[in-house]
Amino acid sequence: MNFSGKNAVVTGAASGMGFGTALRLAQNGVNVVMCDINKAALEDKVKEVNAVGKAIGVVTDVRDYAQVVRACDEAVRKLGSIDYLVCCAGGSAKRILNSPERFEDTPIEVFDWGIDVNLKGAFYFAHRAMKEMSKTKFGSIVVMGSVSGIEGGEDASYAVSKSGLMYGLTRSLAKVGAKYNVRANCVAPGPVLTRDSMKYMKTLMKRAAEPDEIINVITFLLSDEASAITGSTMLADCGRMLADDRGWGEYSK
Repeated sequence: MNFSGKNAVVTGAASGMGFGTALRLAQNGVNVVMCDINKAALEDKVKEVNAVGKAIGVVTDVRDYAQVVRACDEAVRKLGSIDYLVCCAGGSAKRILNSPERFEDTPIEVFDWGIDVNLKGAFYFAHRAMKEMSKTKFGSIVVMGSVSGIEGGEDASYAVSKSGLMYGLTRSLAKVGAKYNVRANCVAPGPVLTRDSMKYMKTLMKRAAEPDEIINVITFLLSDEASAITGSTMLADCGRMLADDRGWGEYSK
């Protein structure tokens, strides 16, 4: 997969899958604009990526469209184009905001946060990046879905957001982008070992995915090797959706 000389914007780039994707792209010759709300963590991770390639950090709250525009403008100003967009910013609002209440007792502000970060953040970045990609007649967008978008879950805002990314947004971007030679796809992981608790989700393969296994799928979908693929959601769930029992339990048993 030849990425040399291309430019990418990656959100959620100071941790987890976002950082791993930024690092992998830089290792393959991509200039990366790394976006994250956590300034201190972002500065540290940009240094790590610059050790193997070229990265620029832009502190960005994906819930704020003005900040999204600023990040994309910075990418164009310093790199010249946005060839790839990878939207990894997100997470379970109930977990991140420490809101263990039942669905009906969860403060609506918690669910608002989840929808704003997981769904609207990716929507905002895709909207702004598409404007640049339409000018260069080239682009590839990958957003991060989840099996929760199929299964549903206790954190309804997470499930609703991921479902919206996997179907409504990905397919709409594919239709909008086709005339500009812009592809859009989604990766939908099951459990990934970015957190220890993920090893308790049951899968058909009796294991959770390693982060690099998901990054492999992301980079493939970005690349010209996937030039005939657009509007698709690719499950990378170790068979989670095929398991007879998709509850929680030590997957190795």
